[in-house]
Amino acid sequence: MKMNRRLERKPLKRYQAAKIIGVFLVAYAAAMFYGMFKPLPPNISYEGRWHEGTAAEILFDITHEEDGDIQEDHEIFAHIEQMISEADDFIVVDMFLFNDEYDPDMSFPDLASSFSDQLIEKKKANPDLSIVVTTDRINSFYGSRTPDHIQRLEEAGIQVIWTDVVPLRDSNVIYSGLWRTAFQWFGTPKGGWLPSPFDAEAEPVTARSYLDVLNFKANHRKVVINEREALVTSANPHDASAHHSNAAISVRGEIVNDFIESERAVAEMSGADATAFEAMQYNGEQDDSTDGLDTKLITEGAVKEELLMSIDRAGNGDDIWIGMFYISERDVIQALKDAADRGANIRLILDANDESFGHERIGVPNRPVAIELQEYSERIDVRWYNTSGEQYHTKMFYMTDGDTSVVNGGSTNYTRRNLDDLNLETNVMLKAPVDHVLMQEVEAYFHMLWTNDGGHYTDDFNEHGEVAIWKHWLYRLQESSGLSSF
Repeated sequence: MKMNRRLERKPLKRYQAAKIIGVFLVAYAAAMFYGMFKPLPPNISYEGRWHEGTAAEILFDITHEEDGDIQEDHEIFAHIEQMISEADDFIVVDMFLFNDEYDPDMSFPDLASSFSDQLIEKKKANPDLSIVVTTDRINSFYGSRTPDHIQRLEEAGIQVIWTDVVPLRDSNVIYSGLWRTAFQWFGTPKGGWLPSPFDAEAEPVTARSYLDVLNFKANHRKVVINEREALVTSANPHDASAHHSNAAISVRGEIVNDFIESERAVAEMSGADATAFEAMQYNGEQDDSTDGLDTKLITEGAVKEELLMSIDRAGNGDDIWIGMFYISERDVIQALKDAADRGANIRLILDANDESFGHERIGVPNRPVAIELQEYSERIDVRWYNTSGEQYHTKMFYMTDGDTSVVNGGSTNYTRRNLDDLNLETNVMLKAPVDHVLMQEVEAYFHMLWTNDGGHYTDDFNEHGEVAIWKHWLYRLQESSGLSSF
């Protein structure tokens, strides 16, 4: 009799276990589906209107080799410092990497601390000035601790917003479904016992923070705004990024109000007090010398839409130039192939993806993508930026048909994560006649790098041409699944 009861209990236990597992799998699948397709928060993936007659300026950080020495012709953060100095009404900053953590065996300029000091000194000199700093949680390693320079900003009365990216769609859906179902409910206590992945000598971090990082999504924007000007860039106030080559676009005009609204959307999405944004508006003067230049703000998925529309318009004899840190998004790659088939001339200057903050990398995704494009058509040509430990971190598109030129630049890499409404991104578009002084500056920049005029900027494609076939399939798997950091 007792034996029969034991036998009866075993199927019952197995049934209960299967039921629990079944409920978990249903919840996991629902979390995955929801993370892929949930609606975006208001004013995310934003496309502004075209503004005519906008004043604009192109800025470059160019690290290059000249006569055997490394030269740095950098102007972006000097311009940002000027923007901070000139602000009378408000300053808005939104920066992805904003920290001073790196391998202790390496040495970099104190960019994060210096940038913070400029904002703090401005606040001390103008206590009524509204300053809002938005940044990604990677700089606290996902809630493990607050860096000293961020604490000093808060102590000075500067509003700091840690971006809540949970409302965004998931990029690494296989993992994020598990995260949403199980891990996210446990909270992130301050402190921890695990070493920081960026700096072994930094404060320890929590195990849950390591689990959080695997969601692989971020506020990747890089924006500075005051009442006269808005600037979008590929550069971060990050010590280990101080030597990178980057680009920035500064605009003055009513488009500044679009930047303000796009940043207000991030504050509201993050559950922060957005009151400060209510009094912010453009209060500058137009520069009549820039007649003929049209501008438009685009964020997140709108960047991809505008990029593809521009490439799709490229025809026989049109020129496309791209300077890019990462390129892997399949729709963009196919659009470039189609443009080459129509007779467009396409030149790409790419980072070789062989080093990242002192750590060796395997060339993914750029090298397999470059081979695919280079072999596809003689109208597509690739050169590699000649880096020496730093990165070619620019994200800029330039196209001309001989009459009109278009620029699309900012924070956005050409990857699925950056273009498909998964990260937060900001770009600005510029449109003008080909002989406009700004378009001439952009074209001169690309020609200088391509021809090595005045320095050793780029290397021939064959310098990094060969790639094992497994790297091609690895990048395709990573791109489609989200199981990567690019």
